[in-house]
Amino acid sequence: MLINFTNHPSQQWKTTQLSTAVKQFGKVSDMSFPAIDPEWDDKKIRQLAENYHEKIIQKINDKQKDAVLIMGEHTFSFALICKLQKAGIFCYATTSHRIVTEEEKIKMSTFKFERFRKYPPCI
Repeated sequence: MLINFTNHPSQQWKTTQLSTAVKQFGKVSDMSFPAIDPEWDDKKIRQLAENYHEKIIQKINDKQKDAVLIMGEHTFSFALICKLQKAGIFCYATTSHRIVTEEEKIKMSTFKFERFRKYPPCI
């Protein structure tokens, strides 16, 4: 199982991303990414990471097969990824090609999913 811990519910993913996730992880389970206040200090971020670490651990059935897709606010994601890795949980990000088109003064970016990439270990 892949726990989708992002701001993008899996039912909104393109077919390629969803089918890749199912093929690689068996199924996808969505878990909403929290809103992170830019005024929070690192203590608050660490506390929130601890809370979500516990919630995610409760959803994990098999540490050898289950993984977490984490994409969101960087400092919180980093704190949580380090905690999950320490517990033996694999964490992934998505990789994509960014396609930019410009018309007049409007810049549009679209992203073409390529694959899931495992986060390197926290040192």
